[in-house]
Amino acid sequence: MSSAYQVIARKWRPRTFADVVGQDHVVRTLRNAIARQRIAHAYLFVGPRGTGKTSTARIFAKALNCTGGPNADFDPADPACIAIAEGSHLDVIEIDGASNNGVDQVRDLRETVRYAPAQGRFKVYIIDEVHMLSAAAFNALLKTLEEPPAHVKFIFATTDPQKVLPTIVSRCQRFDLKPIPEELIVTRLQLISAAEGIQADPAALACIARLADGGMRDAQSILDQMISFCGTTVTEPDVLEVYGLVSAAQVAELAGAVAAGDQRRIVALVDACDAAGRDLVRLLTDLQAVFRTALLDAIARGGRSDALGGIALTTEQLTRLLDALREGEGGVKLGLAEKINFEVTLLRAVEASRARAIDSLLKELTALAEEAPAADEKKKA
Repeated sequence: MSSAYQVIARKWRPRTFADVVGQDHVVRTLRNAIARQRIAHAYLFVGPRGTGKTSTARIFAKALNCTGGPNADFDPADPACIAIAEGSHLDVIEIDGASNNGVDQVRDLRETVRYAPAQGRFKVYIIDEVHMLSAAAFNALLKTLEEPPAHVKFIFATTDPQKVLPTIVSRCQRFDLKPIPEELIVTRLQLISAAEGIQADPAALACIARLADGGMRDAQSILDQMISFCGTTVTEPDVLEVYGLVSAAQVAELAGAVAAGDQRRIVALVDACDAAGRDLVRLLTDLQAVFRTALLDAIARGGRSDALGGIALTTEQLTRLLDALREGEGGVKLGLAEKINFEVTLLRAVEASRARAIDSLLKELTALAEEAPAADEKKKA
């Protein structure tokens, strides 16, 4: 009988520190802590979904409790590491903070903490979504967290650190896992596609990475869905069709029309996107990313950029344009007429980019007024 199917996100979950993508600062610190025997008693992993918080916690637990450990370069095939990966290791206890958030569960945890490890060197408690614990549960955990037995290590993971009590955070080493850059996501998806025998266009993988918003798990889940939809060949038009995305070329064309102030072209392009069933909210987000890139280019080049279809825009114009797009987000997302609100937002952005700030005009007029007498004196001389 064949083994049960595993989704790509589980099959390709990082197993070692080398597999963790885009979190080099976290990996380096943990590896050095192990090598120098400076292992803290509590860690807090913070970051958006799909960036590797729980996976990194499991890998760290493997490094602590592997055969002959602690060892950052453990063998993934080690029986202890396999048991941790499968969730059957007696000394690595994973707790879901959302469903075990009461003070009674924390009191039970405090009772088990006293007992020595049964298999490994340390007893490791991984508490996911720790911000879901109640205030009473946090308070019950404080004393244990401040002075735990030498054989106990706590690893907390959360997407919302603001809800974690400051008294808990102050007792932990905090690691902020950042959203994974799109290029690293694409590289990882290319590796997965090649190993799975899937032909995936680079443009299709770039679209998937754009959709994932910095989450590797999201990207892998999207790729899994696209394989189910397309079979062994994943192309950009298929991704655009399934998720209602607008191609990068069309986004650039619309951005160029906004930069040029071509209102007819803007309306025509929005009509085409709406008729094709594209996600206008996502299109607005993509447009903002394009204009932000142009703004950074303008800043780097001394205040002017021609990155948008050759149309030269100043830093002030791009800032006003981005501000108009930001102000229109609420209407596009929550308004009753999404298309109309989107069109109005773009047209307002055009008008905003053409407007000039009074203070900048006064500065220019003052500079011209100061230059005029100097020019007259040169002519008389």
